[in-house]
Amino acid sequence: MGAQCQLCEKKTTFGNTLQQRGKAKYLGGNGRKTTGISRRVFRPNLQKINVQLGDRSQKLSVCVQCIRSGAVAKKVVRKPFTLPTE
Repeated sequence: MGAQCQLCEKKTTFGNTLQQRGKAKYLGGNGRKTTGISRRVFRPNLQKINVQLGDRSQKLSVCVQCIRSGAVAKKVVRKPFTLPTE
């Protein structure tokens, strides 16, 4: 699978970049003129993280929006503020 979130299936999209010249009308100019259009790529911000799935963990490629929204729970390596026991 390519650059795609494994949870929300967000993937690469395409758009245009505009090259413009001139000064905007509201700034006192004649207006902006487009002098060139070229294609560009919008890629999702994917991170490979260990995700807790039930009682096991799995490494998934997940977008940052899913991580921030709480749609995925990161794997807990150890509980915070505990000393290792022997």
